[in-house]
Amino acid sequence: MTTESNISVIGAGAWGTALAIQLARNGKETLLWGRDPSQVEKMEAARLNARYLPDAPFPERLRVTADLALAVSGQRDLLVVVPSHTFRSVLGQIRPHLRPDSRIIWATKGLEMDSGKFLHQVVAEELGTEMPAAIVAGPSFATELGKGQPTAMTAASHKADYIPDVVAFFHGQNLRMYTSEDVLGMEIGGAVKNVLAIAAGISDGLGFGANARVALITRGLAELMRLGVALGAKQETLMGLSGVGDLVLTCTDNQSRNRRLGLALGQGKTLEEATAEIGQALEGVKTASVINHVASEAGVEMPISTDVHRILHEGLSPRAAVAELLNRELKTEF
Repeated sequence: MTTESNISVIGAGAWGTALAIQLARNGKETLLWGRDPSQVEKMEAARLNARYLPDAPFPERLRVTADLALAVSGQRDLLVVVPSHTFRSVLGQIRPHLRPDSRIIWATKGLEMDSGKFLHQVVAEELGTEMPAAIVAGPSFATELGKGQPTAMTAASHKADYIPDVVAFFHGQNLRMYTSEDVLGMEIGGAVKNVLAIAAGISDGLGFGANARVALITRGLAELMRLGVALGAKQETLMGLSGVGDLVLTCTDNQSRNRRLGLALGQGKTLEEATAEIGQALEGVKTASVINHVASEAGVEMPISTDVHRILHEGLSPRAAVAELLNRELKTEF
């Protein structure tokens, strides 16, 4: 695996596995790295990720390894797909093994918990500003992409000459790729939508109907737009696949782990009970606090997102949050 059409995927969760399958399906020699050697051995033997994607067999060109040095040094292009709270540490682990011509893509969504920094800032700090770097995002569930069902996503980079190569990796018969230069806008959309998906789930868990759900999505989009514009993102990005597209997807379908968390909270379960029941990473839990801080620093009002933070971390009851939102001071919509 030494040609430029090869790629390593760092992170063998559901999303990393689905993207690795897509890359191999497109004819790329793909190496999927997982942290747990025993789990990696099981995946290679079964030729699928039974834990996360049991209905998505591995294509012939997909191999699995627990050797991080091999995964990083053997390929020019790296796709990092790990939870946001481990993103910086994983970059630190891969840094000693990078090649002089290494390039990085990430499909992680969220912000850094402690600093509130966006992931492109973390990449620059850990790997330098000269390395070609790109993000891929959009409305996409791992199970559907893994099965080869139709999907559309966007790739963005500050280095325009890297975008054609990124698109060539992912674009195929089942996946249509679009391009952008607005890395920040895509990151904001990917982070905030997880928080709003929790809100939509809470609403449905409380037994409210479509009226409430759509109102939450629409006003949540207004919050997303306010924050994005204040931080310098482009409005058209926030109205695109990685903004409103990803928002609608995660707020309306129970494949979304964050929406399922909200459902459980609305039905009276504790955060600990709901988290244990879902059993996978829940980006919205940590992101709610970070977004609340970022919005406050930017002077942006985000009442839905703020109340999600308060429900998760300050003991506010879902019904009290609804009452607060309904009784806020009346205002014009725009």
